[in-house]
Amino acid sequence: MYRQPAMGDYVSNGYHHHTNHQHSGGGQVAAGHRGRRGSRGRQRRDGSGSNSSGSRVCNYYGAQQQEKEEERAPPPPPCTDFDVAYFHSYAHVGIHEEMIKDRARTETYRNAILQHQSHIAGKVVVDVGCGTGILSIFCAQAGAKRVYAVDASDIAIQANEVIKANNLSDTVIVLHGRVEDVEIDEEVDVIISEWMGYMLLYESMLGSVIRARDRWLKPGGLILPSNATLYMAPVTHPDRYSDSIDFWRNVYGIDMSAMLPLAKQCAFEEPSVETISGENVLTWPHVVKNVDCYTVSVHELESITTSFRFQSMMRGKLSPFHGFAFWFDVEFNGPDLNPSNNDTSSFNASSNGYVTDPNQRKKRPNPNEALVLSTAPEDPPTHWQQTLIYFYDPIDVEQDQVIEGSVTLSQSKENARFMNIHLEYASGGRSFVKESVMR
Repeated sequence: MYRQPAMGDYVSNGYHHHTNHQHSGGGQVAAGHRGRRGSRGRQRRDGSGSNSSGSRVCNYYGAQQQEKEEERAPPPPPCTDFDVAYFHSYAHVGIHEEMIKDRARTETYRNAILQHQSHIAGKVVVDVGCGTGILSIFCAQAGAKRVYAVDASDIAIQANEVIKANNLSDTVIVLHGRVEDVEIDEEVDVIISEWMGYMLLYESMLGSVIRARDRWLKPGGLILPSNATLYMAPVTHPDRYSDSIDFWRNVYGIDMSAMLPLAKQCAFEEPSVETISGENVLTWPHVVKNVDCYTVSVHELESITTSFRFQSMMRGKLSPFHGFAFWFDVEFNGPDLNPSNNDTSSFNASSNGYVTDPNQRKKRPNPNEALVLSTAPEDPPTHWQQTLIYFYDPIDVEQDQVIEGSVTLSQSKENARFMNIHLEYASGGRSFVKESVMR
C-alpha cells in the first residue's frame, strides 16, 4: 500500500500532498488556455492538477527499490507552466458541478462500477483524476479494499473533506499530485478514470492513465473505461451558418457584407463545441481512432492520421456541406471481454448503430457484459457535446456524391494538451485544406 510519509509530512484522514511540480515559471500560472470555453461554462477537467499549500508526500524509496523503479519506467515528463495552468483551472467548482450533473456520464460510470463489482470488491483501485472524489466513493461503496484518489488540482483538498464527511477515510486515500509523481507501494487491481476530453483526445489526459497502468496495474487487472472510439462525419448546419454569417448581409436594412470575411474567421477558425442532431449528419461516420486502454501507448497518441471516404446519403436535393463533426463512445468491458485488436480498419461500426460500411456491422457487446457511454448526435446530450470543424464556405453536395480526404490529429509542440487538426478533403472536383488548433 501507500508508504506513510515521515513525521510532519502526513495530513490526517488519508490526505497526502505531493509537491514535485517543476516548471520554468516558478509559480502557479493563471488558467488561461481554456478561458474561451470556460467563459461559456464548457471547461473540461484533467484529473491530475496543481500544487498548493499542504504536506509533502514522501516518495523516497530505498536506493535499491528506486533503481528498480527507474529501470522499469522512464522518468515522468516535466510539469510545464501549461500543465500548472491546466491543473489550476480544475480547482474551480463549476467544472466539477457541470460534469457531475451530466447524468449520462455519471450514471454510466456508477453502473459500470456496479456491473464490475466482482472485480472491485476487496481489491485495490486507483482513480486517476479523482476531482471531487465521486468515482472513488462509488468504488468504496462497491466494496473496494482501498482506493487511491489521485488529483493534482487543488480540488483534491475538497475531495478529502468529502471523503471524511462520508466516513470513508479508512478506505479512500487522497493523493494530491500528478500520477506521474505520486508513489504507491503496491500493485493495483483496478484503474478508473474519466479522462475523455473534447474530440476524445483533447487535453491529453489519457497519457496519465497509461502511466498509471504501466506503473501499478496487475496483469489481468481492470481498466474503466476499457475502450474508446473517435468518429467523424460530414455535416450540414444551415441554421448555424445563417446565424453567424448570413446575418451580416442585411443588418436592419444595412448592407454589412463587408464584415463577412472577419465573421467567417471569428466563427469558424477554431473548432466549435456545440450540440447537433442526427439530422445534421450527411453520411455514415468514419472511425478515426479505436483506443484499447489496455495496450495503447503514449507515443501512439502523439499523432493520429486516417483517410476517409464518405458518400452523401441526402436524398433528392442539394445539401450544403458545412464541415465535419467529431464525437466518441467509450465502453466498459471487463478484462476477459476486452478486444485486444487496435486496428481501426476492421472496426466498422460504433456501439450506437453507426457504421462506416453499411454492409458490415460490429457485433455489439451483450448489454449484460458491457456498458457504453456515447456522445453521438442522436444519443442523449452530454457536456462533451460534439466538436465541429466548420469550413469558411459550404460546399453543395448531392445524393451519393463522394467526399474523401484525410485528417491528422497531433499534439501541439507548444502545449501537448492542445490539439492540431489538419484536414484535407475533396468533393465535386474541388480540393481543400483546413488547419485549426483546439486550445
